[in-house]
Amino acid sequence: MATGTDPETAAAGHAPARGVHHSTRAAIPAPHLRADRWWLSPAVTAAGLLAFVVYSTWRAFAGTDYYAAPYVSPFYSPCLADNCVEMKGGADWGVVGSWWGLSPALLVLIFPLGFRLTCYYYRKAYYRGFWASPPACAVPEPHKKYSGETRFPLILQNVHRYFFYFAVLVAGILTYDAVLGFRDADGAWGHMGLGTLVLLANIALIWAYTLSCHSCRHIVGGRLRNFSKHPVRYRMWGWVSALNARHMQLAWASLVSVAVADFYVFLVASGAFSDPRFF
Repeated sequence: MATGTDPETAAAGHAPARGVHHSTRAAIPAPHLRADRWWLSPAVTAAGLLAFVVYSTWRAFAGTDYYAAPYVSPFYSPCLADNCVEMKGGADWGVVGSWWGLSPALLVLIFPLGFRLTCYYYRKAYYRGFWASPPACAVPEPHKKYSGETRFPLILQNVHRYFFYFAVLVAGILTYDAVLGFRDADGAWGHMGLGTLVLLANIALIWAYTLSCHSCRHIVGGRLRNFSKHPVRYRMWGWVSALNARHMQLAWASLVSVAVADFYVFLVASGAFSDPRFF
């Protein structure tokens, strides 16, 4: 196909397709040549992310029903404010003074939220789902200019590697919370309820998603000239690479699990549901 402006197309009065068009590109009057439902994937992605944003915003600003002994919502852990409800087992750290009058969740969600917002997969997800940049393969984006992540504010995506360290710290704290789930309401050990299993499943998926991160893969095996001289790091790199191949699935699974864990604690704390105890 010839490149440049097609005289016949111009004479016919066809409007140029959306997206970035240059005189050296093929002149195709149609917006795209795809016949499949290419719009379905970005639409589902946008709907899923929007649903989580709405739910997490409601729960983050609620500031109530986030602790039902011995369970604490992952949205509110670690609880850093003095206005946290009393939590047994040291879950209430109380390092922020009484001047903080907002929901305690707003102090900690910035770290897991920052990690997910700058995640390589989530960038692709919301770039396509919300910004149509581009909406799908072989579909031109509607923007006239494209600068990628070389300018403000998208250049801040490069802080992802630093959010990874905070994400590991938060995952460690949530692991501690899951262990505390093996207690009863009075703090005695040796008990397990349905909430314990919910928190365990959630932390397993969070660890899998965190360790499948591209930054983790680079930290483990990056900047090595010869893997044979570093057999331990090579083995770890192989494990992380196997997880990295499922990064998209783990991103969605952990996103759903953290919302489910929070909602379960909310139901128990609000009295709408009684936590079944197995032993």
